[in-house]
Amino acid sequence: MTVDHRLILKEVGDYVGITLGLLLYTFGFTFFLMPYEIVTGGVSGIGAIVYYTTRLPISYTYFLINGLLLIVGLRILGWKFLTKTIFAIIMLTLLLGLAQEIIPKDNDGNFVKILGNGQDFMSLVIGCMMTGTALAMVFLNNGSTGGTDIIAASVNKFRNVSLGTVLTFVDLIVIGSCLFIPQFGDLIDRIHKIVFGFCTMVIENFMLDYVMNRRRQSVQFFIISNKWQEIANLLGTKTDHGVTILDGHGWFTGQERKVICLLARKSESTYIFRLIKMTDPNAFVSQSTVIGVYGEGFDEMKVKIKSKNYKDDKK
Repeated sequence: MTVDHRLILKEVGDYVGITLGLLLYTFGFTFFLMPYEIVTGGVSGIGAIVYYTTRLPISYTYFLINGLLLIVGLRILGWKFLTKTIFAIIMLTLLLGLAQEIIPKDNDGNFVKILGNGQDFMSLVIGCMMTGTALAMVFLNNGSTGGTDIIAASVNKFRNVSLGTVLTFVDLIVIGSCLFIPQFGDLIDRIHKIVFGFCTMVIENFMLDYVMNRRRQSVQFFIISNKWQEIANLLGTKTDHGVTILDGHGWFTGQERKVICLLARKSESTYIFRLIKMTDPNAFVSQSTVIGVYGEGFDEMKVKIKSKNYKDDKK
């Protein structure tokens, strides 16, 4: 298979992953959050607030605001990122509009509460677990649902700040605005909306960071074997990671030993263990979780070097 074919398959896989994430987001948002008039953050939250107060379809507000943010984010994120973002915005606009049409409604035209009356918080938990997981799926496939995700992705590109942290700050502003909207009832009712909104923010952003960090988690292997050269050759040719050979000395035996050191994604662990076992079933293997791995094939070091400090350090 040529490199071009691999790139095409990777791009197709990204779009499939983004689409699945958008479907999950639409289902969780429309069927679990909107029937209970739960306020969330982001552009979807703004659209929901507009819908609750004016009955203007959320897809209209979502598409308008995202169009403006795309113009702002074009310079920072580039066309490659925004191509998938534009795809996600159009798809999510269509999916939200379609979902609002097919969701069951009562005689007054209100969305039917799937979990029944008085289940606001349970519906909030289920819905936000879905939307948070969906956002992570979209980001992991190099896309974005638009809106405040564009702001979060822009900050994350230059700073090692989690996406959940950036989204939390923006969500605080969106949810807090409910306090000044009289259509939500008296002061107590508005505070109730804000408290529920904060709960959506915590659960959704927790799921976002949890799923993304779980996927990006890296591990470190130390492998000791008499067939170390065969194992090293196999790992070096069958994986996309470099292999380091360390000199070791056995305290009990007094013999010199070679130790293979390898850093990889946690998702690759099973494959690596299989390669080792195929070569030497009796190999001694130590696997440990590492906090972060930065460099080629892993994450980028997103920190800025101040010119003054850099010059001082070089002296």
